[in-house]
Amino acid sequence: MTNKVKPDWTGNDLLSRFVNLMIETKPIYRLMTHQARKVIIKTAEKNGIAWEENCKNLEKSPAKSLFSQITNPDIVYPDYYLVPFHAYDQGNLCWKAAFEAVPATQSLGLRVWKNEDLTWQEAQDRLRAAFHAVLEPYSPPQVENILDIGCSIGVSTKATHCYYSQRQGNLPINTIGLDLSPYMLAVAKVTDEEQEISQWIHGLAEKTNFDDNSFDVITIQFVLHELPRDAATAIFKEAFRILHPGGVLGIVDNNPRSEVIQNLPPALFMLMKSTEPHSDDYYTFNVEETLQKLGFDYKTTFPSDHRHRTIVATKPF
Repeated sequence: MTNKVKPDWTGNDLLSRFVNLMIETKPIYRLMTHQARKVIIKTAEKNGIAWEENCKNLEKSPAKSLFSQITNPDIVYPDYYLVPFHAYDQGNLCWKAAFEAVPATQSLGLRVWKNEDLTWQEAQDRLRAAFHAVLEPYSPPQVENILDIGCSIGVSTKATHCYYSQRQGNLPINTIGLDLSPYMLAVAKVTDEEQEISQWIHGLAEKTNFDDNSFDVITIQFVLHELPRDAATAIFKEAFRILHPGGVLGIVDNNPRSEVIQNLPPALFMLMKSTEPHSDDYYTFNVEETLQKLGFDYKTTFPSDHRHRTIVATKPF
């Protein structure tokens, strides 16, 4: 890891302001987001992930028929969730984003270990295992209730549920996936073929309506970089309320101190930034300090791989 706390292409640096100016130029922005999609699709297809076939299968699945059942009609979407991101004009609030999230997530690990000959399954397992390994020493001895905030299509939710189930001899665990996109949740429910997850809930992470002290483990996996810091702080505050004393909060996301992240080629960091509108906020946000101010017992920030960090905090007894 480097001594620099963030990449030069984020925050208020000259390079960052130049990239932002280009992104704000609509023809250039359109070109960037188009190229960003091409990069991720090429990664997937080059490694045996059938992008189009995956999407067509989900199109034929019962996902759309579950939409009204999953949707919470009382949700008022915050402004930050209504901006284009991930190269979709409607962000996560469309079927295209939800269907493509499956092959995109499968290719996520492959981008991390792009120089190794791994299958997407092996890369995905390694990515999730690295997070759980950091979380393990701080987890309660017995886990009964888990919440995965920003669960998307449920890959992170199922991986965390599986980890803790195996850890404690398959004793029953109530695991819940929470997300703001009913489209993503419909895909999560369809792909949860063994019905391992207790509930897929369409709701605000800033105001979950769960009771105080409800969960032993709360995770926020690859979500924080998609949030402005005010929203992230509100979510941490809510997580503190609903976490059981002695419970653990685990966060995994891009590591601002990663040499790989800091030294991305200009073409790649421009593509990344064009699809992540809250990048400047994320890479300059002191997560650890914020958690401590909210009352958490901050434990560690650990580079769980060469691109990502895992942050762990617990709720004091």
